[in-house]
Amino acid sequence: MGKRRFGVPVPVPVPVRARARVPVPVRVPVPVRVPVPVRVRVPVPVPVVDWTIAVGVAVALLLAGRSGGDFGTGPGPLLGHALLAAGGLVLAARRRAPRLVLAVTALCAVGYQAAGFDVPVVAFLFAVYAAVRAGHRAVTVIASVAMVAALPLAALVSLHDLGEAYARARGALEIAWLIAAAAAGEALRQAERRAEEAERTREETARRRADEERLHIARELHDSLTHQISIVKVQSEVAVHVARRRGEPVPEALLAIQAAGREATRELRATLRALRDEDTTPPRGLDHIPELVARAGRTGLAAELVVDGPAGAERPDVPAAVGRTAYRIVQESLTNVARHARAGTASVRIDYRPGVLAIRVDDDGTATPDTVAVPGMGLLGMRERVDALGGRLRAEPRRGRGFTVQAELPLEHMEHMEHTP
Repeated sequence: MGKRRFGVPVPVPVPVRARARVPVPVRVPVPVRVPVPVRVRVPVPVPVVDWTIAVGVAVALLLAGRSGGDFGTGPGPLLGHALLAAGGLVLAARRRAPRLVLAVTALCAVGYQAAGFDVPVVAFLFAVYAAVRAGHRAVTVIASVAMVAALPLAALVSLHDLGEAYARARGALEIAWLIAAAAAGEALRQAERRAEEAERTREETARRRADEERLHIARELHDSLTHQISIVKVQSEVAVHVARRRGEPVPEALLAIQAAGREATRELRATLRALRDEDTTPPRGLDHIPELVARAGRTGLAAELVVDGPAGAERPDVPAAVGRTAYRIVQESLTNVARHARAGTASVRIDYRPGVLAIRVDDDGTATPDTVAVPGMGLLGMRERVDALGGRLRAEPRRGRGFTVQAELPLEHMEHMEHTP
C-alpha cells in the first residue's frame, strides 16, 4: 500500500531482489484481418439436372420430328412420336444405368428412323457420353458400331423414297464419322493434358516427400542430439565455472569439451536450418487451395471450391500447422482424382465450424461402395498429418459412385504447433 501526502496517494518503491523477474507491460501488435468476399455456390441437385436435360432433349426431338413433314394418321406416326419422347426421357437415368440407357436410346433412334422420322440421334449421343464417363468403353464402342450399321438399314425400310433414304443414310454415316473424329481428338487432347498434369504431380510429390524426409531428419536430430549436446555443454560450463571460483586450474580437456560443445551446438542449429529449408520452400496453406482447384480444372476436371462458415473478421484464426495440413489433404486428394478415379467432376468444401476446420473432397469416379480403398503412401501421409494435429480423417467410397475424403482439424490449443521443429 502507498502512503498519503496531502490526501494524495504516493507510490512507495518496492525493493526488488537480485535475479527477480519484474513484470513489464509489453504492447503486442494484433494483426488485423481484412474481410475477403467469398462466393458460396449452392449446388443444384443432381436429379433436377438430369430431368431438365431429359425433358429438354425430348422436347427438341419432338419439335424436330413435327417439323419434318406431314406423316398423316395411323400407328406409324404415333409410334414414331412415342419413340422420340421415350428416347429423350430415358436420359434421366443415365447416371444410374448408363448401359441400359445406351441400349434404349439406340433402339428408339433406329425405331423412329424406320418410322420415317428424319431426326438426329441426339439422345444417343448423350447416352454415349454418359456411358464413356462411367467407364463402359467397350460396351459403348460395340453399341456405336451397331448404331452406325443399323441407321442406314432403318432409313431403307422407311416409307420414304429410296433415293431420299440413300441420301439420309449417307448423311448419317458422314455425321457419325465427324462425331467419331471429334471425339477421338478430344479424347487425345484430354489424355495429353492428364499426362502432363500427372508428370507435374509426380515432380511435386517427389519434392514434397523430400521435404518431409528433411523435416523428419530435423526432428530426429532435434529430439536426440540437441538434448544430449546441450547437457554436455552445460555440464562442462558448470565444471569450468566451479573450478575457477575455487581457484583451481581448469584442465585442458575440460576446456576442449566446452569449446567442442559450443561448436557442435552451432553446427547442429545450422544443419537444422538447412534441413528445414524455410527460405526456399515457403509454406503452403489455405490461401493456396484455390490455386490447386484451378490447376485441377485446367486438366479437364470440372472442379469447384465451396467455402462455408463465417466470412471476414468473424472467421476464426487458423494456425499455420492446420493450414499446411489442409493444403496437403486437398492436394493429395485432387492428385488421386486425376490419376486414379477417372472422374469428371470434383468438389472441395471447406467449412469453418466452431473450433474445427472441416475439409471434404468428393469425386464422381468409378469407385463403388464395394471398392476396397488401397492405403497408398498418399492416404498414409494424410492420416499421419491429421493424427499429429489430433484430428480425424475418413477416406472411403461414396454411396452410389465416387470417392470421398473428409477431415476434421481442431483449431483450439494448436499454438504450440507453430514452433514444432
